[in-house]
Amino acid sequence: MVRSKDQTRTNQLLELLYHSSRRAATALDLRVVLQQTLYEVTRNVGGERCSVAVLDDQGKVIDATIVYGATTREHTTLQLREPMERGLAGWVARNRQGVYIPNTSQDERWTPPVKTMKGESQSKSAICVPLLAREKLVGVLTLVHSKINAFSAEQLDLVQAIADQTSVSILNARLYAESQRRTHVMTALAEGATAINVSLQIEELHQRILTQAIQALQVETVALGMIDGGRVVFRAATGRNAENIIGRQIVLGEGIAGLAARNGRGVVVQDTTQEKDFSEADTFDGVEMRAFLVAPIQAQGRVIGILEAINPTAELFDPDALLVTTGIGGLAGAAIQNAQLFERLQAAHRRYRELFEESVVPMLITDWEGRIVETNQQAKLLSGYAFATPFDLTIDQLHDVNWDKLGANFAALREDRTIIYESTLRARNDARIPIEVFARRIEFEEADSIQWILRDIAERKNLDNLRSDLTSMIYHDLRSPLANIAASLDILHTLTPGKDRETILSLIQIVENSTDRIQRLVNSLLDINQLEAGQPVANQKPVDALQLIRRAMADIQPLADGQYQTIAAKLPQTLPPVWVDEDMAYRVLINLLENASKFTPAKGSIEIGAQREGDWALLWVQDTGPGIPLSERERIFDKFMRLPGTSQSGLGIGLAFCRLAVQGHGGRIWLESDESKGAKFYFTFPLASA
Repeated sequence: MVRSKDQTRTNQLLELLYHSSRRAATALDLRVVLQQTLYEVTRNVGGERCSVAVLDDQGKVIDATIVYGATTREHTTLQLREPMERGLAGWVARNRQGVYIPNTSQDERWTPPVKTMKGESQSKSAICVPLLAREKLVGVLTLVHSKINAFSAEQLDLVQAIADQTSVSILNARLYAESQRRTHVMTALAEGATAINVSLQIEELHQRILTQAIQALQVETVALGMIDGGRVVFRAATGRNAENIIGRQIVLGEGIAGLAARNGRGVVVQDTTQEKDFSEADTFDGVEMRAFLVAPIQAQGRVIGILEAINPTAELFDPDALLVTTGIGGLAGAAIQNAQLFERLQAAHRRYRELFEESVVPMLITDWEGRIVETNQQAKLLSGYAFATPFDLTIDQLHDVNWDKLGANFAALREDRTIIYESTLRARNDARIPIEVFARRIEFEEADSIQWILRDIAERKNLDNLRSDLTSMIYHDLRSPLANIAASLDILHTLTPGKDRETILSLIQIVENSTDRIQRLVNSLLDINQLEAGQPVANQKPVDALQLIRRAMADIQPLADGQYQTIAAKLPQTLPPVWVDEDMAYRVLINLLENASKFTPAKGSIEIGAQREGDWALLWVQDTGPGIPLSERERIFDKFMRLPGTSQSGLGIGLAFCRLAVQGHGGRIWLESDESKGAKFYFTFPLASA
């Protein structure tokens, strides 16, 4: 009879395990598998409650379910955290061994998974077994009875048998859930990318980012903060009490959110009451903070803000919540940066349009066919055309285009160069206005265009004509009297009587030197006009360069003596003759030596030197004056240029003549200057042998 009862019991157990295995095998939803397992255990073994904690490969609880009689509680991961860390479930997980406790109050491994109800006894009995699938720990199952000694060793074996039958199903369901979560992540990011990148308006973009985040994460509130200096400023928020968040600021590095923003690493806080780093800096007025996560918003490897999700509706954040939020943050960073760039571009376009319209300089915009598409008011006033309709005129109809400089089809402008030339504007009233044209490539109204600045230079041309007339007058009206003065001085020199001869000759010498200087000035003015007009240097012949230098030194010596200055020559023993206009080359030397003496202080020194370099003679004049500022070195050779802040007199044509004369001989002239050690002028003349 006993054998019959044992056999019956065995058959019942086998049938139980068979049906348990079949039911578990037919379900892929993790929650369904957990519920079926718990109901199976409580129905066949007994007990007031049964719980199961599902673990990931690192042993962390990723899901949990508790059954109280006929009532199921899901999302109970937080409730099972302490038992898994320090209680019986944790011991079973570490030892991978099932255990039966007849009286929990007498076993130190027992930690209640939930708070004990008022009046409920602490003495219970419990069974706890590991869920092992293919030697992998996938969870822990705990069965509790309100009375002590309520279970037996046989029931422990039964619970373990049920656990063994369902652990593979739990593993499969967990893997299926993980794949579903990955799909959810990819879907959320794909949908986010589509939705976020629709707009470039910053406020609309913020709202789209928040909408995607709150839908993907299933939370009560989402906030978006942007880094501004040393703070995070929350620019937008959506969800419960979102209006209390906008405008809130936190210092970078302060609180959990501030640290996440500074370090660029996401953080998940599943329970603020258990988080020691949670502080007032992480709170918002009127917003209950049960759980939250913070993910960085990054653009081009730089953290520009944060996304903060508050209070998941499922009590805990999904394991992939931070991954999803970080992905949305990456998408948001690129989109926000694009929106900011677009905003700045729009602002730049507005500023350019304002500057274009209000500029006092005439401006036009053309396409690459030369058709005028936009003009400002000054261009209309200068030309007399209304330009009411785009493409009324082409740019070459408006003025004489210098195709040599611009190239065919404006090729030179496509190299992003600014082309400058002088031309004539053909105004509507048949007037011809001299203009200086500045042409360059720009982007106008999001189109690749050409900007033309037309500067009216009629007054400058008139001044140039007056200056030219003055120069001509100086040359023609002064040259003949000067020649007469020089001839008369020669006669006086020979007719001077013996008495007081030395005194009179010294006075005559002063007059001769002054006359020579005036003649050099007049000749330089004439040469400048001829060289600027492109006339070649005439009267070139072989000239002894060393003799020419010594002659210039001798002529400038009286000027240097008056300032107690010394002139040192650094010359080679021999130097081939140079191929120059002797008078013009002499005046180059004299101008540079006079300039050096003018800016060298009293008792200072001047050096003149020469050497051969290939087919050229390299000459230089160095002073010990204050030097020439870097900002003025490009302009120092310009006509009528005088250094600002100096008290030295002069017309400012000496260095201009030197440049034109040297370049007219095919050479070059340049300046090296140390503002504390003076200036050194170099120039070259061709050798006659070449």
